[in-house]
Formats: sequence, structure tokens, C-alpha cells
Amino acid sequence: MSTKERFSEANINKANHIFSQTRTTVQTAFFQNNMEEVTSPAQAYYLAQNNPNTIVLDTPIIHTKELGLPSNAKMLVDNHGQVVGRTAAARHRVDDPKEDATKLNGILRDAIYQGHKRHFYKTSVYVGLDSDFTLKAHLALAQGFEVNLLSYMLNFQVVNKEYQALYQKSKVYDEGDLYIYADPEWQNPDYPNGLVIIDAPHNVAAILGLRYFGELKKSTLTLAWATAHRNGYTACHGGEKAFHFTDKNDKVFAFFGLSGSGKSTLTHAKHGGRFDITVLHDDAFVISRENGTSVALEPSYFDKTNDYLPGSEESRYFTTLMNVGVTLNEKGEKVFVSEDLRNGNGRTIKSRYASINRVDKEAAPLSAIFWIMKDDSLPPVVKISDPIMAATFGATLATKRSTAENVIGSDRNALVIEPFADPFRAYPLKEDYQDFKELFQKRDVDCYIVNTGNYNGLDITKEVTLASLEKIANDQAKFQNFGNLPGLAYIAIDGYPVDFTNQEYVAKLKSRLETRKDWLTQYDRNHHGQELPDELGACLSSLISQLPPNKFGGL
Repeated sequence: MSTKERFSEANINKANHIFSQTRTTVQTAFFQNNMEEVTSPAQAYYLAQNNPNTIVLDTPIIHTKELGLPSNAKMLVDNHGQVVGRTAAARHRVDDPKEDATKLNGILRDAIYQGHKRHFYKTSVYVGLDSDFTLKAHLALAQGFEVNLLSYMLNFQVVNKEYQALYQKSKVYDEGDLYIYADPEWQNPDYPNGLVIIDAPHNVAAILGLRYFGELKKSTLTLAWATAHRNGYTACHGGEKAFHFTDKNDKVFAFFGLSGSGKSTLTHAKHGGRFDITVLHDDAFVISRENGTSVALEPSYFDKTNDYLPGSEESRYFTTLMNVGVTLNEKGEKVFVSEDLRNGNGRTIKSRYASINRVDKEAAPLSAIFWIMKDDSLPPVVKISDPIMAATFGATLATKRSTAENVIGSDRNALVIEPFADPFRAYPLKEDYQDFKELFQKRDVDCYIVNTGNYNGLDITKEVTLASLEKIANDQAKFQNFGNLPGLAYIAIDGYPVDFTNQEYVAKLKSRLETRKDWLTQYDRNHHGQELPDELGACLSSLISQLPPNKFGGL
């Protein structure tokens, strides 16, 4: 099997690399008398259906047999309060030198002790859908949050006969199972925004004082991505699709961007049926640095509901919904309100059956990586031909926050740097940089920047982006030099002129590059001992030096 749930008495004391103070504290809680094991989605559904906070819609869930749900199951709505997104400020890593691990572990012990007077549920799932890479994860969740329990079992792969057999024959890793303890009722005045304690080297996390389902999902993925990174894979918060051809090699494209950037749209686009396309996933997967193959980590999708109208084809595949409105239709049936009227970031667990072209493993090696940015100094599509430059722009990926995040103390519309579009990294950024650089350098993966925001005040439409992807897939894209900047080229598109004689534009472009350079300097200053390689700064400095002095000041 892939990870280790049990240890013989002869070797348990030799597994020090698997156990830690945090892991032992969390794992021990799973054996308390207040834990009730939930083994099937059907069992979790009945618990969720009867929760006082649950709204049972009159819309049936389809594919109930395949999902392990009761045949008459209806979509369930679970609404929370003020916080309806992830809270990055709540995340604390016990292995971070800037953290007080002793204090965090003490708080964790108290939290579990305080929770023992209440009822908890525990369940197990698989993360990773192929025998090349699959891990077992265990969740303990306080009573009162049964819809989150059900959503967890539907988002990841439930334990059944088919996947038990796959897991038993899967590649073995010298890792322990993943353990996540969650108590949304926990309160502590020192942590008014909640507390997420992560010990990624030992595959354990605790989520305290946070109701949002995305915290369960992303904490689990944080541990899985870290495990993948340690075992020869590049961790990917993004989407991947493959274009299949009969007369040439397949093209496998991976898209990296934050929620709301367009990665799901680009991943699932059907391109008018003009291509034979398969989809791996739109949020979480891993790429083998050895052979370039990819494995999806989840079967389902955690989608924003405002993308779909009730009764639309996609909405037929919803199962649980979170933080959405409910109303009556003309038949007097309870239906969800898809628009974000109640709050931002209404969400649903959408089953895998929404994608008829889904695969769990992409056997063809990765062809290209697309950094999805919202940087108005860049035209719709830019190609990067230098591996160091490709990894550098990934490490300084510029974008904007979305309603999927509970942003505290900053402007949601401000341009931010989020390396590799992964705010869930639980190991040094320099290691991620090396992982991606290896894909570009050793596996000859192509690299592009896709701007899905606006360019010089011109909105870049979805149609423009998709047309460019099709040209790249068909080997029909024609690139022009991006000024005199070495290693960069762009696709000339009507309506989006690139004019390096425009001093104001050049000043803006230079300012954006300087912003990235300043970010690198600040990052190294704040991460003593984990500084990024000098080649990133040198790469940006070289580009900046090719541009004339900034006559307009910083933009």
C-alpha cells in the first residue's frame, strides 16, 4: 500500500521520521471514545440530511449508485456565517523556524481535550487516483458539521472495494497516512480568525475554529502535495488537459492560477468539439519528474456556484452546496440561487460525472505549462524559452485574490505575487522552484504566460485565450519577439498591440518586472536560510536592464 496506517511492535520505535509530537497528539485523538466511525457516503448523507442547519433541496442527486449515496438522495445546502472562504492568516507550520512549535502543540493538546466532551465523526478516504500515487487520509470532525463530513467523502475518493484493491497494489512510500483533526467550534481569543496547525513532514494537520469546507480540502491537499514533493513529483495547484492527435504526439497542457483566474475554464473548455480532449483535473494533481506523467488527486470538483444557473447541464452534477441562497421555483420546489447574492463564493461539490472525458492518470508526458496571470503589462500570451526564466516567472506569478479567500488586512484587488499559484506550500519555495525548473530543463516542457485579466486597459476575453491555446496545440501559433527582451515572445493578436515605442507602456512593463525583483528581495530577507537561488534575481535584472530608464515612475 502507498502509506502506512499500522506499524508492527518491532518497528514502531524506528519510525521516528513518520512520528512527531504533533502527529502523535492528533492521531491519538482518533482512538477516543467520543469518535464515531463513518464508513460510507450513505451513512454520512443521512447524518447530514438530519442536521438542523441543512436545507434539503428538491433537486435529486444523480449517479447516486456510483457515489455510494441513497438512491433518493437530494442536494443538500449548508450555510455558514461571515467567513465563506479560506483564511490564509490562520495557517501555522510547526516546522517553520519563525513559529513557536511548543506553543502550537500545547494549544493543540488543549483543543483536543476541550473537544472530548463533544461527539466527533471520523472517516477515511484516498487522495490520489492511480496506483502510481495514492495516499490514505483520515479525518476527525466535530458533530454539527455533517455536511462537511459528507462533502469530504465526496470530494476525495471514498474507500470501496475497487479502490481498496488499487491501494493494496499501489506504489509503496515510506510515509505515514494523512491525519486531519477539525473542530470548527473551537475558540481562542489569541486566534480570532481560527488556527490551522500543519506538520507536513509528518502528514498531519489540525483545523480549529474554521467552518469553511475549503480548509478541510486544502489542508489535506497540503499534506498530499508535500508527500508528492518528497517522493519525486512536482506538486500542482492547477488544471491539466490533453489534446489527442492521430498524426502526432499528444499535447498535455497544465494551467496554474489561483481560484477565479480562469484555470477551470481553460481546463474544461471543449473547444467546440474540434479536438479529442481528456481532462485530468482542474485543481489538484502531481507530475512525475522522472517520466512526466500526471496523477489526479481528487475525483470531484469544488466549484463556484455562480458559474451555473439552476437547471443547467453542469448543475445536474451538484451534490452538496455551501453558502448559497435558496428559493422556490414555479412548482414550489426548493432550488438554489446560483448568483453570489447571499455572500461571495457560493460553492458546490460537483461529481466527476460532469466530465465525460475525465482520466485519473495522464500517461502522456507533460508538454507545456501555462502561468495564468492578471498583469496588465503583458499581452494575452507570452512564450518563455529559457528554463530559468520560465521557473522565475512561475515563482513570481502575479495575480489578484478572489472571493474564495477570506482576505484579512489587504486589498483584494491589489496585484500580488503568489509563487506557482500555490498558497498551500508546506516546504521551502526554493524546492518548488527546483522542481519546476527540472521540468523545463530536463523534460523540455514548454512555458507560456496567459494573461486573463486586461492588457493596457483592454479586457482579454475567454475567446481570445482559447483561440490561442488551439493554435499552440495545432502548432500554428506564430510568435514575435517581445521587444528586445531575450527569451520572450508573444502571439500577435488583433486588438492587443504591443508597442515598445510607447514610453508609458515600457515604463509599466519595467515597473512590473521591478515589482517581481523587489518581491524576491523581500522574500529572501524574510526567509533566512531558505533564500531563493541568485539566478532568479539575475534573470529579472537582465530583463530590466534591456528596458530604458523609467521616465514615468513606478506604476
